[in-house]
Amino acid sequence: MASLAHSVRRSALGLGLFAVITGGTIAVTQALTSERIQEQAAKAEAKALFEIIPESAHDNELLRDTIPLPASDILVTDGKMTAWVARQNGEPAGLILPIVAPDGYSGNIRLLVGVDLQGTVLGVRVTSHKETPGLGDRIELKKSDWITSFNGRALGAPPLRGWTVKKNGGVFDQFTGATITPRAVVNAVKEALVYFRLNQEVIRSRANREPSPRDKALTPEAIAGQTTTAEHS
Repeated sequence: MASLAHSVRRSALGLGLFAVITGGTIAVTQALTSERIQEQAAKAEAKALFEIIPESAHDNELLRDTIPLPASDILVTDGKMTAWVARQNGEPAGLILPIVAPDGYSGNIRLLVGVDLQGTVLGVRVTSHKETPGLGDRIELKKSDWITSFNGRALGAPPLRGWTVKKNGGVFDQFTGATITPRAVVNAVKEALVYFRLNQEVIRSRANREPSPRDKALTPEAIAGQTTTAEHS
């Protein structure tokens, strides 16, 4: 009987130790994975900024030149509402707004929407999503050129009723077997343009401020918390 009790205690201690070790390993793995995911997301976002407004179209430090955006019930964002400002010869040439399409098929779709100061779309890029591979993931530029269909669009071009997918009477293509995803992106871009129009004066005023001095470029690697070889040289 004593031997049985001793065996039970040993088993319990063994299970407890295993649980502690396993729990600790999972916690460490999650922390490391989370940090890596955040780093990769930051690099993807930085890369997308230069795809929307390439370096040839601005001469300022785009990644460092940001302005706060007016609060809004229209625009869905993550955290603080800020926009990047692209400048040529000190004058603002365009802005990039970080927004969220909250009604994707599999959850939030994070986007960057570039607009000029008249509210015309310069470009749109998806920075993160959980849409179905082979269907909804065609919102990514590397999977299809669908996302470029926003280039040159504006409120009124098409008319507001046209800002949806063709299945719902709009001008934007849907995907075979996936309508929810493109419809969510189209609606989010439309809301970004509505937001920009409603707040145009305030945004223009903030964009026209004198940018603060920048002592060195901020690369996609640097924004992700890494140090580039160039910075070491």
